[in-house]
Amino acid sequence: MSHSLTKLRLHTLSAALITAFPLLPAFAADATDNNDNPQQMERVTINGDRPSSLPKEIPTTIEGINARTMERTINAIDAEDALKYLPSLLVRKRYVGDYNHAVLATRASGTGNSARSLVYADGILLSNLLGNGASFTPRWGLVTPEEIERVDVLYGPFSAAYAGNSAGAVVDYVTRMPKGFEAHAKLVGFSENFQLYGTDKSYSGKQLSASLGNKQGAFSWWLNLNQLDSDGHPIAFANKLLSAGVNSSAGKTVTGAIADKNPQGADWWILGATGQYHTTQDHAKIKLAYDFSPTLRASYTLGYWRNNMDSGVENYLRDAAGNPVYSGDINIGGKKYTLAATDMSNSKNQLEHITHGLNLRSNTKAEFDWEIAASLYDYSKDIVRAPTVAIPQADSGGAGRITDGNGTGWNTLALKGIWRPNAEHTTEFGYQREAYQLRTLVSDTDNWISGSAIKRFSAFQGNTQLQSLYAQDAWRINQQWKTIIGGRFEQWQADKGAISNASSTLNFIDRNESYFSPKAALAFKASEDWTLKASLGRAVRMPTVSELYQGTISTTTIVNNDPTLKPEKSWTTEWTAERVLNEGKGFLRATVFHERTRDALYSQVNTLVTPNITNIQNVDEIHTTGLELAYQASDVFTRGLDLLASLTYADSTITRNDKFPASVGKWQPRVPAWRANLVISYQPDEKLSTSLGLRYSGKQYGSLDNSDTNAFTYQGFSSFVVADIRVRYQLARQWAASIGIDNLNNKKYWAFHPYTQRTVVGELKFDF
Repeated sequence: MSHSLTKLRLHTLSAALITAFPLLPAFAADATDNNDNPQQMERVTINGDRPSSLPKEIPTTIEGINARTMERTINAIDAEDALKYLPSLLVRKRYVGDYNHAVLATRASGTGNSARSLVYADGILLSNLLGNGASFTPRWGLVTPEEIERVDVLYGPFSAAYAGNSAGAVVDYVTRMPKGFEAHAKLVGFSENFQLYGTDKSYSGKQLSASLGNKQGAFSWWLNLNQLDSDGHPIAFANKLLSAGVNSSAGKTVTGAIADKNPQGADWWILGATGQYHTTQDHAKIKLAYDFSPTLRASYTLGYWRNNMDSGVENYLRDAAGNPVYSGDINIGGKKYTLAATDMSNSKNQLEHITHGLNLRSNTKAEFDWEIAASLYDYSKDIVRAPTVAIPQADSGGAGRITDGNGTGWNTLALKGIWRPNAEHTTEFGYQREAYQLRTLVSDTDNWISGSAIKRFSAFQGNTQLQSLYAQDAWRINQQWKTIIGGRFEQWQADKGAISNASSTLNFIDRNESYFSPKAALAFKASEDWTLKASLGRAVRMPTVSELYQGTISTTTIVNNDPTLKPEKSWTTEWTAERVLNEGKGFLRATVFHERTRDALYSQVNTLVTPNITNIQNVDEIHTTGLELAYQASDVFTRGLDLLASLTYADSTITRNDKFPASVGKWQPRVPAWRANLVISYQPDEKLSTSLGLRYSGKQYGSLDNSDTNAFTYQGFSSFVVADIRVRYQLARQWAASIGIDNLNNKKYWAFHPYTQRTVVGELKFDF
């Protein structure tokens, strides 16, 4: 189907739905919690009794999954696995334990836009808003699957309680808090058979998790310990374009190079696999809570995450004697190429991150309630070591560089109030402050493995701060109509930006700006089975530290920096029709959404200046129009057979971009036209459960001008259909075992790096 025809049909369907909107009945806005029925999947909604940070009264799209459904249907090793089958969501998880590139994509935001979503755990911010892109992922490691009680997702920027980074979605992990004594332990093992280019190996790992908790009178506590030991497959491949070779007989003749085509269709040689990470991650969390009274609770969370990582190299090149060749001039097919020392190199990471969360909350459910919440995320240790000399010298040390991120982190403060003047109105309001600090020091060392820093090579620093006032009023007009109207005033500042080379430091200019974002939503309950919803919201996504303070030093001047870089400004609307099916055992939802984003932040070429400059720039305008369908049903055809399905179409195109005209009319990078998920689970009795999951994503592009048409290659962004299975059996009252396979059909697919191939997961769990 052509792009224009697909677009026409979507717009026709959207127009029909919008026109029919006032005439249609829709889903019940408030569904019941089905936790007591193990046979029934839970449709997550928020009500006043549930300890979620998400707003309790907003009539817009909220989806989620609880622990019981996760246990039955998902081979969950990392926290982000919980989002695997939720509508329109995709986490770019490349291997088990992927801690630095697992970006969350949403309806109108791709896996390169990490700053367009917010991820929380018990109200503590896990999103890394120091930058926007693959290396600024949420800190998933501060949550383990074993401690998750449920996950809730608010789609779109429709709540005034969240900053403009909520343009895509707000994800809230709610972790366990015991009501009595309980203990849990889980052992997981996994193995992947990976075959790509010249690599044909198995990569395996294990995970051990233990939890203990109790509630004694007014005091409750929870302790969770987790260790993940994972060998991931290679994620990068050294390469040389065929056109970069020089016709010559010079250079060492090598064999083993693999002919391939890059994403633009140009011929290149694949020379070796790099970025094969062996990572050991340790997680510890303690949660304490004390009830001063039945209506006043104080809680504290301390989280610790440590990651030690070594990356390895598999060289495909061999000389005439069969020895691997890592650097210097080489000759392939009569062409000379030069291998730099860092083309195939290893590295080491040593990370220790700590988070604190403090909360004091009243819950009288009377006229007025309040909450004080504060959190801190600290890079107490963040060291990356890499050589500047080639293998094999680098294997035993040699010169290199140390990148130290100590001093980096963020902190938040929130003062919230809920006022209920009468039964019809609930007003939420508050003050919020988020502060981000990025510090990076790169130093030379004479031994990259164990040496100390000798002298500065480069440095970078910068701060941003966002202070906000918000208010929103939920008005139950009558039994059928409910509306919420709100707004958010934000004051943003950026300061202390500086960049250094070996000998000098230059400062960036400070910034200080203010914005207002209105929000509104409306729900109409036409009957017990039908509800209609409409939502409208503006989001202003401020530039992050790394986007704002960009550039390099040329003599005594900062170049390639845009001191007037604007924030992204989005208007998002959605229209939803929902229907409860089969006496509450199922539901069907149809949502039409539209997002208009001005001044989107992307790295691109500025063709208006000579010479052209490539850096973070504002793309003038991007429009996304789409349709999302979600269906869920329990006891389909027979008792115990449940079905969960979603389908999303998004027409996301660049409509104006003066600095890079070649991108106008092209698809927004990393936003596919089609996405779909399907989960079929069957639980014939209380002991056995089985599930089959299918995940689909259509064609997408990685570049603004869509020039990367060859998707199934290194650095490409491909479509995929992936099947997952899981079988779980309750061995005894306290023991359960499961086995599953992710990517059962062994699909080889890409998001710049290769995704995981067929992986077998086994699990043994104890609950007391």
